[in-house]
Amino acid sequence: MSDKPVSDMSFEEAMGTLETVVGKLESGSVPLEESIALYQRGAELKAHCEAKLKSAEEKVAKITTDGNGNATGTEPVEVS
Repeated sequence: MSDKPVSDMSFEEAMGTLETVVGKLESGSVPLEESIALYQRGAELKAHCEAKLKSAEEKVAKITTDGNGNATGTEPVEVS
């Protein structure tokens, strides 16, 4: 498992690390204190992945097209 700060991870890195964390927790072979630390790390990874996905979805939703289906640009995203 990577000790890299979650904020420095790409979506793919965070998902891979999250899968490792979940696997360890599901195995039930991790001591309680380590399980708590893994759970906290998993929560951070999950939040990071959700934020990355939301950002990507907002960008895709703002792509505009012309009448022929050709991309013509993007509009600024308004975050509420």
